[in-house]
Amino acid sequence: MDPLHAASLACLGAATLCWLLGALTREYSWVDRLWSILPPAYVAWFASHSHCDPRLTVMTILAVLWGARLTFNFARKGGYAPGGEDYRWVELRRRLSPPLFAAFNLVFIAFFQNILLLLLAAPAYVAATPEAAPWGSLDTLATIVFLLLLAGETIADQQQWRFQNAKRDRGAAYGPKFLTQGLFRYSRHPNFFCEVSMWWTFYAFSVASGAGLVNVAIIGPVLLTLLFHGSTTFTEQLTRAKYPNYADYQRSTSRLIPWFPRR
Repeated sequence: MDPLHAASLACLGAATLCWLLGALTREYSWVDRLWSILPPAYVAWFASHSHCDPRLTVMTILAVLWGARLTFNFARKGGYAPGGEDYRWVELRRRLSPPLFAAFNLVFIAFFQNILLLLLAAPAYVAATPEAAPWGSLDTLATIVFLLLLAGETIADQQQWRFQNAKRDRGAAYGPKFLTQGLFRYSRHPNFFCEVSMWWTFYAFSVASGAGLVNVAIIGPVLLTLLFHGSTTFTEQLTRAKYPNYADYQRSTSRLIPWFPRR
């Protein structure tokens, strides 16, 4: 069986499981719990068919590093614990009728997101072709940029972790309500910027393999960009409703791409 066919069957199985668990438990973050696990597994699966090709080996290592870091950050925030549901799903359930949310859970939460996780690993499938070009300068550049973005996301998440802990310790009535310092001085969501950029960088490996500047593996990073654009908009709507002065932060600080604050 072609490795993509096997990965697609696993993807559909994971999507079905997430849908069933959501319907049975009324908790809808099951895909979130697989988000950092499935892409490295798919990449490793594709790499296993490449006969220890250096490019696929590096891609697997990078995907595992990404997954390990994200898994750790998700776990320490309680994402794997009972009740660790994304607060945005709770808000959507409040806004949507039960039948509409059930359809949303089936189509978007369970199936779309699981398919996206497979698509993010597609550059590894493309790069695993026997006709792939040997390791080149673009591979080296992609590796360096990926690691820099991984470091940036790690720093941003750590700054957010420390801020949220300090906020909890001092009490919600005291001090700033949202983070505006560190990397968050230059971007309202530096972690989101790094996350999306990493998968565009990962896509560069498929280009380096000789698949062309635009190839089928581009679907993953394009859909991820659109997903983060929509989720960022929704997240900021909720934050602004909770903290009206967030509007000042929006006016002064870049949304995603880091830039100097407008003050």
